[in-house]
Amino acid sequence: EAQGDEMANVIFVAPFFLETTLRFINGAADLPEVRLGVISQDPAEKIPPGLRSKLAAHWRVEDGMNPAQIVGGVHSLAARMGPPDRLLAALEHLQVPLAKVREHLGLSGMTVETARNFRDKSHMKTLFQQSGVPCARHKLVESSGEARSFVAECGFPAVVKPNEGAGAKNTYRINDDAQLDQYLAAYPPQRAPALFEEFMRGEEHSFDSVWIDGQCVWHSISRYLPTPLEVMENPWIQWCVLLPRGIQGEAYEPIRKAAGQAHRTLGVRTALTHLEWFRRPDGSVAVSEVAARPPGAQFSTLISYAHDIDLYSAWPRLMIFDRFDPPRRRWSVGAAYLRGQGQGRVKGVHGLEQAQKELGRLVVEVRLPQLGAPAGGTYEGDGYVILRHAETGPVEEGLARLVQLIQVELA
Repeated sequence: EAQGDEMANVIFVAPFFLETTLRFINGAADLPEVRLGVISQDPAEKIPPGLRSKLAAHWRVEDGMNPAQIVGGVHSLAARMGPPDRLLAALEHLQVPLAKVREHLGLSGMTVETARNFRDKSHMKTLFQQSGVPCARHKLVESSGEARSFVAECGFPAVVKPNEGAGAKNTYRINDDAQLDQYLAAYPPQRAPALFEEFMRGEEHSFDSVWIDGQCVWHSISRYLPTPLEVMENPWIQWCVLLPRGIQGEAYEPIRKAAGQAHRTLGVRTALTHLEWFRRPDGSVAVSEVAARPPGAQFSTLISYAHDIDLYSAWPRLMIFDRFDPPRRRWSVGAAYLRGQGQGRVKGVHGLEQAQKELGRLVVEVRLPQLGAPAGGTYEGDGYVILRHAETGPVEEGLARLVQLIQVELA
């Protein structure tokens, strides 16, 4: 590891230059003691010129998920900038390939075993059950018979999702035998095993936390309004996320305890992680799953606003130097994700004037859906508005009002 005046040679693996990924690359490039190289499938021309000028080197590969190609890229960059001290990637699907590359090259960072604990959701939940972490009952289903016996035991509704998914993609709620038959016909589990889970009732939240050498040094809690699965099932719902100002109280003690147990079970050492959890109607908590990477859906931006920090540079600093200055939660922050009604492309965005009149004083960032753009089709919608206030109430009420006022028309 780089100490004192030494520069750290860091390689960031980013198959594609997505907007959020570029922000993390920029955050790493701006660290004064870092010499940064990038490996990608995208050409260097796709990097904004201002950022490109900060990089020591760029290497393009055919497949940015392939460990052998990443190793080749690391050797090529090392010839130009010196041997690497750290390898970074913000993408969920890169955690295992990158751990394999680190192991092959003898670099420090997350091990292959720990990366697999985070990526294989069925294995993760088995570990949770064995160590007493509260979570939904589940089964990795490889035949129609196994699917039916799981439902016979746990009842409807059941949730089914890919075993190595991210976000709520290809996640379905199955309410009865007819829907189960339809699902099994469309996605035969003998071809691709699926993770069946007990349907969790209650409020859904996330628990984002920073770990250094196996110790939790900081955490943030967010609430989902409503759950992403409900949003995906109801095209008219616009999703919101609320970061309450006060999260230190007794109400969150059960999840702090369960999250600590979950992370220790998975073997986390140094990481920023994103944990999804439920508070059931009886007040008990259940861990849904954990990812060992920065959160998506603008969460890094929301966390930055709530704590007056720049998480896009704090995360690379954590992963390169094992350093993080735990910030205080100074604000309540929330995002309303603007989601088109109907089918097709964005034709219009209505209600903006009234929203500006009523809520303008709370707004810190806006991305409006682009006219003519195709609808995103995810719970994140086609744009967003971020609100901030010193107290939680005005933000929560503001989010509810925003999704009443702003309508995105598709045609």
